[in-house]
Amino acid sequence: MIWLIGLGGVAGTLARFYGGKWMNARTGSSFPWGTWAINISGSLLLGILFGLHEAGRLSEGVWLTLGTGFCGAYTTFSTFGHETVQLVSNGQTRRAALYVLSSVVLGLASAGLGLAFF
Repeated sequence: MIWLIGLGGVAGTLARFYGGKWMNARTGSSFPWGTWAINISGSLLLGILFGLHEAGRLSEGVWLTLGTGFCGAYTTFSTFGHETVQLVSNGQTRRAALYVLSSVVLGLASAGLGLAFF
């Protein structure tokens, strides 16, 4: 089963890397939209997957591949922390505060929304 987590992790890492680059290239903003969108969408997806798994509608293998592997690699707390510190270091304290607040509130709300489907 470990290989399933690894397989999902590779896919999640690639989706985060290319998805984040794509989003940041489109916005042209100093706000880290790529990481923000990935963390929010990943929270929603994990909530949905967890709900399916808890309801017995998702096998253990699929849960490990998508929930643990993909979502674990797709979402990123370390990049979120680094980007927040960068914003503060660049004197963009309000943007940093907005980033932190919106990431936490919307991330939790998205996970809850995903779970609420089940």
